[in-house]
Amino acid sequence: MNTLNPALNAALNADLHCHSVVSDGTLTPEGLAARAHANGVQLWSLTDHDEVGGQARALAAAHALGLPYLTGVEISVTFAGATVHIVGLGFDASHGAIQEGLAATRGGREARAREMAAGLAAVGIEGAYEGALRYVGNPDLISRTHFARHLVETGVCSDTSEVFRRFLVEGRPGYVPHRWASLGDAVRWITEAGGTAVIAHPGRYKFTPNEEYALFTEFITHGGRGVEVITGSHTTADFAKYADMAIEFDLLASRGSDFHSPTESHVDLGRLPPLPDRLRPVWETLADRVQRPT
Repeated sequence: MNTLNPALNAALNADLHCHSVVSDGTLTPEGLAARAHANGVQLWSLTDHDEVGGQARALAAAHALGLPYLTGVEISVTFAGATVHIVGLGFDASHGAIQEGLAATRGGREARAREMAAGLAAVGIEGAYEGALRYVGNPDLISRTHFARHLVETGVCSDTSEVFRRFLVEGRPGYVPHRWASLGDAVRWITEAGGTAVIAHPGRYKFTPNEEYALFTEFITHGGRGVEVITGSHTTADFAKYADMAIEFDLLASRGSDFHSPTESHVDLGRLPPLPDRLRPVWETLADRVQRPT
């Protein structure tokens, strides 16, 4: 079952967005590969935040299961004062442009995390930085998600959604903004490494219509080519809206669960609805970048 079938391109069970312990997921790359395979995924990509350190493991695990694989990453960028994520697919993970760019992007995470911990300490939550580190596979990638897991484990909140709502969003005591890469830099790193840049889960950003239009327009100007239409945080209405926008902006359509954890994620790996037939899937243009098992 896990082979690319050109006759089923739009209906292909591709999952091109998920996270491992290398960034803020709870499963190893090998565990994710096994879960993807068990759930009938036909084309898979691991897209850890600002890091490609799990790519070799993910590829080896996928191929051991007969699962075709695309290199992947999710890059944090700042646009219109907000954090936006750009997924890169099918690039050379060893390319200098993406290696250097991601290293620079990761550089500010520790300082930000310590500021977050200080904000939490100010409202009586001590030791949050050390607690969050217990959940971090890669200390360079400590994030809000790791703090959220610590606050749930210690009983401060009942689940990670409550943590974000009470402590880790703008205006709350643990929120610290971060200046990420520019949109143009992220797209350039991906394209120079031979990959395709995709706007991740656009329905999550609280942009005005004008800001969203500007995001799509600038993204294309820099060489971006795709948008996630079917993804774990999108509603049915979002599916329809971003299918229309993919057509309006002549963008390729992508599909990915954004899976992080069996207990935290909205949608399991490979359990999304298919892309609408009227869209052109991003994997159509990445056929020569798919790494197939021998």
